[in-house]
Amino acid sequence: MYSLVFKLFLFLSLLQICLSARNLASEEPNQFKLLKYHKGALLSGKISVNLIWYGKFKPSQRAIISDFITSLTHTSPTSKTLHQPSVVTWWKTTEKYYKLAASAKSSSPSLTLTLGKQILDESCSLGKSLTDGDIRKLASKGDQRDAVNVVLTSADVAVQGFGMSRCGTHGHARGLGKRGSKFAYIWVGNSETQCPGQCAWPFHSPVYGPQSPPLVAPNNDVGLDGMVINLASLLAGTATNPFGNGYYQGPQNAPLEAASACPGVYGKGAYPGYAGDLLVDTTTGGSFNAYGANGRKFLLPALYDPTSSTCSTMV
Repeated sequence: MYSLVFKLFLFLSLLQICLSARNLASEEPNQFKLLKYHKGALLSGKISVNLIWYGKFKPSQRAIISDFITSLTHTSPTSKTLHQPSVVTWWKTTEKYYKLAASAKSSSPSLTLTLGKQILDESCSLGKSLTDGDIRKLASKGDQRDAVNVVLTSADVAVQGFGMSRCGTHGHARGLGKRGSKFAYIWVGNSETQCPGQCAWPFHSPVYGPQSPPLVAPNNDVGLDGMVINLASLLAGTATNPFGNGYYQGPQNAPLEAASACPGVYGKGAYPGYAGDLLVDTTTGGSFNAYGANGRKFLLPALYDPTSSTCSTMV
């Protein structure tokens, strides 16, 4: 009798656990269905992307980043069509956020990005160990109106938290003077020698998790191709959540945004340790998922599509 009662109790307990697990599993996707819009401004208007190079970069390295920025709105001078999938098509996913914001606020914000000024600080005027305050100082060297200022630090420059908790960041600051305007900025570091396993995957073996052979970088530069991935992610976050009250999920100081909501996803079939099914350059062996300006090929992160509640991949 005791044995029967015990077995019945055990069966009911297991049934309750299974039902609870099933309810939790069905509720979790709803919690993450959409990045919540917090009614703030999105980055809008004609915006210049100014590049502030801190430390030494080769001209060929600077060209990789500047070509990526140009690729966001690039159209072929000889043809109305671009090689697909293109960086332009990748960036168009952000336009869906603007359309949703327009319906929520009865306005029609739009964004056009162009390559702006390039500022060189090869002598590392603030030293080679930077704080967040230093990054803001460097960002303020660029235009502070109708601009996003991108600070790019070289491989021998250490930045607070780099490789340990982040590969870059974006934020906003106020310009100089009593009526200084609020401007957005981004920082991305070259991780090639400091933390490639954290910040240049899949072009370097990951520090943790499943190990698979690293992919060949499409521009033959692990550090700079890794920077493109992180810059692309942060640029999408800057466009859709420039001042901390746009589209995001979770805590305001550590939000999931348009790209960070889809970590490690670059193509269809992606799973931990596998970037997804990508295109491969038959000449160089480089893996990529988007064509850009000046014959460039880039690997770009998946963006969260707010209209389908999925991570949108290019391939």
